Amino acid sequence: MSAKLRVCAVGYLNTSPLVWGFLHGPQQGRIDLSFRVPAECADLLRSGQTDVGIPPSIELATNPDLVIIPAGSISSAGPVASVLLVSRRPIDRIESLAADTSSRTSVALAQIILTRKYHRYVKIRPYPPRLGEMLDIADAALLIGDPALRLAPDPGLHVYDLGAEWHSLTRLPMVYAVWAVRRAAADPELASLFQASARYGLDHLDDVIDREAPERGIPSALARRYLTENIRFDFAEPERRGLSLFLEYAADLGLVHEKKLLGKEAVSC
Repeated sequence: MSAKLRVCAVGYLNTSPLVWGFLHGPQQGRIDLSFRVPAECADLLRSGQTDVGIPPSIELATNPDLVIIPAGSISSAGPVASVLLVSRRPIDRIESLAADTSSRTSVALAQIILTRKYHRYVKIRPYPPRLGEMLDIADAALLIGDPALRLAPDPGLHVYDLGAEWHSLTRLPMVYAVWAVRRAAADPELASLFQASARYGLDHLDDVIDREAPERGIPSALARRYLTENIRFDFAEPERRGLSLFLEYAADLGLVHEKKLLGKEAVSC
């Protein structure tokens, strides 16, 4: 790889360990790194303005130019704590949902959970992650990423963790995002490079938490629990199966045009 890769990472706490080596470790200076919300990473990949990104996983079924880099994921196998459906009424009575569309995967996940588990076909209303305003325009709100982690307890609200809801429905991990590269920029060296950055971050998790949690207004104890108990960074067979099932369910709802199962050819570069 002679020229620097343009890499778009997600600017949430959960991505910090994956890029820590690029920011502070031996991989520093190897790539041209920028940060966006997940949907913007997907748009930059689609337009060719970046070579590698960590887009919402649903983009794998809508952008045929993407190839997965087998170098980790943002996933959960139970409660995720950062993808929350918040409502003033029980989930089986929800008719409309104000959704932070920063991650299209989370919006699709909410629709899958609501329809498959609770038989609710709701109207989606895109809205910035401002909970009070969201609940003024809809029965429920979808919060993702750091705003979800900063949600204050409120006994008047019903809070549903969509990672837990997915796991209870499928018994499989939920994969929210993966590293992906535009096919023209795919290179066999990418997997080892991105794996090395993630290993460095996970080996220096105390440093990640000490630096990132205060800057994001997230208590350190919560950040540690989140990164060690809620978020998984693997992309092994269970995650691949969970991702394939998610894309299949999204296709069944018409959220993507076709089912895309993940064969070996889709996870190498």
